[in-house]
Amino acid sequence: MCIAFTGLNKACPKDSYLLPKIDKLVYSTIGHELMSFMDAFFGYYQIPLAEEDQENTSFVIDTGLYCYNVMPFRLKNVGATYQCLVNKIFETLIGKTTEVYVDDMIIKSVKETDHV
Repeated sequence: MCIAFTGLNKACPKDSYLLPKIDKLVYSTIGHELMSFMDAFFGYYQIPLAEEDQENTSFVIDTGLYCYNVMPFRLKNVGATYQCLVNKIFETLIGKTTEVYVDDMIIKSVKETDHV
């Protein structure tokens, strides 16, 4: 199912939360023997929407009127909101053993034996 949030996205102000620079993330992996790459795509669907905002995501299908109670993927500020959340979650690990770009994560180890 695909829902067009064009009108809602036009009405929302842009979140200015900065995403990490890709080149910095790539260079931060130099010298590491082992890396694991993870995609946390479904993490978007774990972030609850404020109850008062849920009706703004409403859509109609044959069986009735529905709305999202978790953050849908195609909203304007989803990337910035998710990046802010994962930065808070992995705050003590980012730059050391972990790098995060929105829903893509790298776990890195200087020595292969330390990876587990």
